[in-house]
Amino acid sequence: MYKATIGFLQTKILLLVPLIFFLSLNFSVGQSQPNLGVTSRLMKEALAAMEAKDYNKANAHFREIIDSNIPIPQEMPYYFAETLFQLKQYDNSANFLNKYLEINGFKGDNYEYAKQLEEKLKVPLDEIRSCQLCDRRGYQYKVCFTCEGSKEIEQECHYCKGKGVIGCSRCAGSGLITKKNVFNIIEYFECERCAGNGRLSCPTCQGTKLEVSACRTCQGTGRLNSEKLCDHQVEAKGLSFRFGKSPWHVH
Repeated sequence: MYKATIGFLQTKILLLVPLIFFLSLNFSVGQSQPNLGVTSRLMKEALAAMEAKDYNKANAHFREIIDSNIPIPQEMPYYFAETLFQLKQYDNSANFLNKYLEINGFKGDNYEYAKQLEEKLKVPLDEIRSCQLCDRRGYQYKVCFTCEGSKEIEQECHYCKGKGVIGCSRCAGSGLITKKNVFNIIEYFECERCAGNGRLSCPTCQGTKLEVSACRTCQGTGRLNSEKLCDHQVEAKGLSFRFGKSPWHVH
């Protein structure tokens, strides 16, 4: 009886496994189809925006596709690179262009256009690399708001944390030293190093609580990153003076 029941259950399970697989497959396909539809729609809208030379709108659509975390169309990196080039985001454009060529090689539908874009990127990328006023991505530095470009500033002493004093290491801050006499009895003496105070004047700031050191906001560079694209000329004189460079030395 039990053997017959077990056999019946096994048969049922074997019949259910394909059914479960079929249902899960349909569910996954049903889930992926809307995503693929959204990607296709966004891609069309991005290309239409490029055609209308509305590169900011195209940029937004391409970023939506990337943020969706689903496979992107093979040709999208090229179109995104072209969009970023038009927006003067040259470093980012080069990154996507290199990715396109890496994935598609000469078989890509836009291979010839990609090589042309690669050639067009050489000049602006060289300008970014040689410019002293922007980071490697081409974004202009701004003057540090804390030190105002001086790189050093009077600020709270890092050693004593602005207290002006530190604990005496000899007596562990107690002001007393213990010694055993000849009778093995512990005796207490005033610490000679700190005169029984348990504290010493900070050797870094000499008790002033302040020190002149590298600005902690900009790490001693006198400048901070910004989201402003550099044209390698605008405000060059002001920035160059603050960073200790000749105002006419732009590149």
